Amino acid sequence: MVLEQITFECTVCKNRNYSSMKNKKQNPDKLERKKFCNTCRKHTPHKEIK
Repeated sequence: MVLEQITFECTVCKNRNYSSMKNKKQNPDKLERKKFCNTCRKHTPHKEIK
């Protein structure tokens, strides 16, 4: 199993505030999750970045 650490960035304020692990072989596309952003003070979409 090849796990890589990924970072999530808020799409509204561009703040990088979450990290996670993912298997690149099973999920080659980029993830997008709705998470809470402390800067925006609300739930916003967060996209995976390198």
